[in-house]
Amino acid sequence: MSTILDAAQLCRTFGKGEHTFTAVDNVSLSISSSEIHALLGPNGAGKTTVVQMCATLLTPTSGTVRIDGVDALAHPQRARASLGLALGGDTGFYPRASARENMLFFADLAGVSARERRAQVTSALERVDLADVAAKKVQEFSRGMKQRLHIARALLGDPKLLLLDEPTNGLDPDISLTIRQLIRSLADDGTAILLTSHLLGEIEELAHRVTVLGAGRVAVSGTVADITAHAGISATTVGRVGANAGAVLQELARSLGDAGTLLLTPHGSDWEITVYWNERSVSEGSHPFSTEHAEALLTRILTEREVQMLTPLYTRPATLEEAYLAMAEGLKR
Repeated sequence: MSTILDAAQLCRTFGKGEHTFTAVDNVSLSISSSEIHALLGPNGAGKTTVVQMCATLLTPTSGTVRIDGVDALAHPQRARASLGLALGGDTGFYPRASARENMLFFADLAGVSARERRAQVTSALERVDLADVAAKKVQEFSRGMKQRLHIARALLGDPKLLLLDEPTNGLDPDISLTIRQLIRSLADDGTAILLTSHLLGEIEELAHRVTVLGAGRVAVSGTVADITAHAGISATTVGRVGANAGAVLQELARSLGDAGTLLLTPHGSDWEITVYWNERSVSEGSHPFSTEHAEALLTRILTEREVQMLTPLYTRPATLEEAYLAMAEGLKR
């Protein structure tokens, strides 16, 4: 697979002198064709600034951006021919014009030739399942329809790179599912996609790689497994335990030590127990982490404290959300 986006050592400052603020500090990322790469981080981490620099909407203070081999800083117009940008939201279109009229207008702005314009607009609307309502005014569209129209607009010119900012923000679950399916389909067809989202389950479902930003810097970048390993969470064990668990919570946590983080959540008159395991601490000597060893350790601790297990323990891989929450405090400015 060829590299479509190569952003290297991006920095962006705002203001002057003692009022200078560094929004992005030495951020690098690359995306290949057919790859979905997600940017994750708290508000103010620099995600939008990175997207704007990659979209040639904001010039980096330093660093480079290459899109399909083109230096986007030296030749922004040439670079834009290979990218599509979908910022979403309720604005960005002429509300009293139809979807097709809007798309024809933006196809013209995107440099699509008059001969190909109508065919490209039809194809893009079909891709997002809006062809049947192409004659409807945009002001009559629901939010989900507008979001799909934003993606259709980004597809004009057949870009190799798509930049999608919060593509399912505020949408109903069924519409969000439709858009996620569309994003996967676009990647399957060879499009490189840079995605931002606050929905960690969505990122885990879609992204091949994730870059986590904190205070404008890269905290960690890699697969979901890489992120959970960086956070020190290898696996999660859950189960239901008796009512007396609450009374001995501190003792349970002390017994667990560095092996993991214990959480008790009320469940009627009982408790749901959750343990986030630290793989390095649970492993014994040269023996690798195992579900059996982790569950045996927790069972022994519960038995010693005479806490009744009401359901069998269940261990699964740690989720991206659990890893992110473990890192969250350290990501703030």
